[in-house]
Amino acid sequence: MIEEISISDLGVIGDATLELGPGFTVVTGETGAGKTMIVTALGLLLGARADAGSVRRGASSAVVEGRWVVPDHAAVAERVEDAGGTVEDGELILTRTVSAEGRSRATVGGRSAPVAVLGELADQLVTVHGQSDQIRLTSSTAQRAALDGFGAAAVEKALSRYGAAYDTWQAHAGELETLTRDRDDRLAEAERLRAASDEIEAAAPQPGEDAELQERADRLGNLEELRLSASLAHEAISSESLDGTDVIGLVEAARRAIERVAAADSTLQPVLEQLTELGIQASEASASLSSYLGSLEPEAGHDLELINERRAVLSGLARKYGETVDDVIAFGQRASDRLLELDGDDDRIVALQDAVAQDEVALEQAATALTAARTKAAGDLAKRVTTELKTLAMAGATLVVEVTDAGEYRRHGRDQVAILLQPHSGTDPRPIGKGASGGELSRVMLAIEVVMAGSTTVPTFVFDEVDAGVGGAAAIEIGRRLAKLAERTQVIVVTHLAQVAAFATNHLNVVKDASGAVTSSSVRRLEGDDRLQEMARLLSGLGDSASGMEHARELLEVAAQSA
Repeated sequence: MIEEISISDLGVIGDATLELGPGFTVVTGETGAGKTMIVTALGLLLGARADAGSVRRGASSAVVEGRWVVPDHAAVAERVEDAGGTVEDGELILTRTVSAEGRSRATVGGRSAPVAVLGELADQLVTVHGQSDQIRLTSSTAQRAALDGFGAAAVEKALSRYGAAYDTWQAHAGELETLTRDRDDRLAEAERLRAASDEIEAAAPQPGEDAELQERADRLGNLEELRLSASLAHEAISSESLDGTDVIGLVEAARRAIERVAAADSTLQPVLEQLTELGIQASEASASLSSYLGSLEPEAGHDLELINERRAVLSGLARKYGETVDDVIAFGQRASDRLLELDGDDDRIVALQDAVAQDEVALEQAATALTAARTKAAGDLAKRVTTELKTLAMAGATLVVEVTDAGEYRRHGRDQVAILLQPHSGTDPRPIGKGASGGELSRVMLAIEVVMAGSTTVPTFVFDEVDAGVGGAAAIEIGRRLAKLAERTQVIVVTHLAQVAAFATNHLNVVKDASGAVTSSSVRRLEGDDRLQEMARLLSGLGDSASGMEHARELLEVAAQSA
């Protein structure tokens, strides 16, 4: 709810603070005192277009600041945080500044923000019903949402069932559409994958085969050099000559020499053991070289040609399906898995066609149940609002809530909801924004809001001149209904009727002062005799009229008894 609004240099208001709070607040004042500036100020806080002409003459700018209490409104707090502002201890401060040149600036939760953010917050904070304001239920979407809220559990249950059926139908229908629309592309993809899979399967690449073939090719390409080097090494270690100059012969000669004297000096024993081990290692190295020389293929040229042919095959696969043979093998596995999926398209399409047919039956049943629930709620809403209108000086008016077939399934059903007003019997119902005058429209919206008070989520309602064109008993009924609405939400009303003001729990008076060069207005809270005098002024035009005071006292007693 709005806790306080501060206004500086807006129209005739020089400096004023409106302390609002919960319940029913009424704003009164003489004609031209600036009551409409209160609504204008609130409109600026809610993102309305700024007008340089509204800046008080001689002032550089007009400033409006509003303090809201939003302790449990998560959506508001989240939007404020998105805009860079903060909601501290459940309190939100909005500010709007309009310069004399027409420039406008907004702050949300202490941070500058686009004016559009104020408009977004307005939808969740305040509903304004005025002579020239847009009403809350102008769009078909808003009217449908309002009817659903009024329908409560019955509509909610039917809507939940419909939503589940709709989501299932959409999922199956979407998949079916994709499969049938892309069928040619999927067939072409299957052919490409099948050809690739056949090519890879025919080549039968093995993990790491490309690296192994590279190593073998390098070996065969250097065969003569390998043979020569291995032969020289073998000759050096174990020569076939008898001169004893190879490694084995030299090590053996050294071992025998130490062996002859080792018994005389024990310190030579380790050396003898090392020479013995060295001889063994030399013999093993010689044997390994002999084996290696024997392994060198005599048909190396032919083998190298086969290896290069195999490498060319693998390289061709790698160019198409991956950088390495392992990548090619992985691609082949993926292609095989995808083929299983694509080859099952025909079966999947048949299954989806059956599923969609079943879904449509379930959706039709759910949509019919939802329409029935909405139609029942529409009849109840229309009847109750029409009853309210008869007490608000609109005895001949009838509210009509139509629920018609929109011709297609949509997320919220197939229903088109329209709230219409039949101003008099014998006339055609028209959209509520076109079927009534400004004052009548405010009363229609009051009747709707009173009936729907239990389902509304908007915490504050503002009515500007809701009592235009009425008086007497009808005005008292308007006051009663505003007080009834205020039992659930904050209600702020600008009025010129004492019959309405009598029901307020908070009475604010806009006071005009023309003592200076420029007329200015301020706002004061009325209690006791001050309020009684203002009520008398509203009744008779004279605040000190004895009869007016008596009538005012009587009105306040009637309102108190109603409470």
